[in-house]
Amino acid sequence: MRMFKRYLPKLIAKHVSRLFSGRIYIDGRGGYHFDKGMLLVPVQAQQRHYQTVNEVNQEIKRLKEICREH
Repeated sequence: MRMFKRYLPKLIAKHVSRLFSGRIYIDGRGGYHFDKGMLLVPVQAQQRHYQTVNEVNQEIKRLKEICREH
């Protein structure tokens, strides 16, 4: 499990896309699972969880687009 002390969507997206599956914890945002290179919504999610998952997954998609261009 990787722990992030700050919420940095780009850094988290790089970590999730490289490891492909596992768990992370973000201070102030909670714990998350990721699988197939995408962050998953927790079971008992609150609004901040949905927002975090959405932002990180958008960054992952952006990273994949950049890789395809090169």
